[in-house]
Amino acid sequence: MSAYKLLINGRLEDGDATMNVLNPATEDVLAVCPRASKAQLDKAVAAAKAAFPAWSKTPIAERKKALLAIAEVIEKNAGDLARLLTQEQGKPIADATMEIYGAAAFFKYFTMLDLPVKVLVDGNGQRVEAHRKPLGVIGTITPWNFPLILLAFKLPPALLAGNTVVVKPAPTTPLTTLRFGELIKDLLPPGVVNVIADANDLGGALTAHPDVRKISFTGSTETGKKVMASAAATLKRVTLELGGNDAGIVLDDVNPKETAPKLFQGAFQNNGQVCIALKRLYVHESIYDEMCNELAALAEQAIVGDGLQQGTQLGPLQNKMQYEKVKEILADARKHGKVIAGGEVPDGRGYFIKPTIVRDVKEGARVVDEEQFGPVLPVIKYKDTDEAVARANASPYGLGGSVWSKDKDRAYEVANRMNSGTVWVNKHADLAPNIPFGGSGQSGLGSELGEEGLAEFTQLQIINVAL
Repeated sequence: MSAYKLLINGRLEDGDATMNVLNPATEDVLAVCPRASKAQLDKAVAAAKAAFPAWSKTPIAERKKALLAIAEVIEKNAGDLARLLTQEQGKPIADATMEIYGAAAFFKYFTMLDLPVKVLVDGNGQRVEAHRKPLGVIGTITPWNFPLILLAFKLPPALLAGNTVVVKPAPTTPLTTLRFGELIKDLLPPGVVNVIADANDLGGALTAHPDVRKISFTGSTETGKKVMASAAATLKRVTLELGGNDAGIVLDDVNPKETAPKLFQGAFQNNGQVCIALKRLYVHESIYDEMCNELAALAEQAIVGDGLQQGTQLGPLQNKMQYEKVKEILADARKHGKVIAGGEVPDGRGYFIKPTIVRDVKEGARVVDEEQFGPVLPVIKYKDTDEAVARANASPYGLGGSVWSKDKDRAYEVANRMNSGTVWVNKHADLAPNIPFGGSGQSGLGSELGEEGLAEFTQLQIINVAL
């Protein structure tokens, strides 16, 4: 029996099996976690389906009160949730605390939105109205890098729109989400939110389930393709926020000493385990050497360790599979470029890799062509801006990108030519709940956040009346 429980139809229950969750800083078993069976998944979907008619008819003002109550309980338990998040995910406790409070803020934001009826035509013998109706049961699948705040991208708009939800966190970081389910159990009618955990074996059953009307998925591009294929049989809606290989273009007028700390933060936040992390940095040849040196100095100064230890800036990689992948990419980077900082894998327990800067590298190396999703940044030299834009756009991904320059107009012109869902100027990876976010190319489908993100959880219905 586990101290953690699944939430199904308003009740906390054990899984039909259990699984271990590891602390990535120690590789020790952190907790025994309930593991849902296919029958329990079906039970959760049935509960959500049964709860939908009443919840969808609940006045939006009441649904907003529920979102506010959830935000308040998150904030009330922020300390415990943050510590648990650090233990299962690895990030420093200060970053985990920011994630917890950020999730609460996202719940609060969606209470400021509405779904008003829009009058499209009123005259000449007709009245045409656009209504936004809930879809039904939503399945959310969240990844291991930001377990709670990425749930807060999905759950608040789904609930505000009148849908019911089955939540499935990543199997290596289920504990914070399960604890969240326990905390909100009595804040919503039974079945409105259900939380299960699996060992990566129920995703197909959830995405193919005939009673699930939409899947909101954040994760890798390859898994996103499987989600899309699985959803096709029932033509359910999908929002896919997938992988990225974000490029930053540094123009020749930049001061490396001033800009390097911002670039470093954009690349190494959460140990590089961010879908919109800066993963390829194109630097003009005139400032290339100086920029490489500044970034290398920052990498050497960074404090890597257990996220619970005071002063830690970067924790471990979250899981062994990702740890091994990053080590393979590092080995390839040494063949195709020059490692000028980091690259070491410390002895001892834990999935630690020191932040790494690779210079004199270009396309064709795995560290440039693939999404590293770890603490490794390739710095690539270019001669002219057109060349940099073409190389940045050559990736099949298109999640985010950034341009850096003292001349904002010049940077804006370059940003306007980049093929990505979001382009930042003189910053990177800046997200807010009111700003829509989504990818182009193989980085995803649809939008999250903002009014556009809310609309993704609705069915547009047109009522056309002859007067």
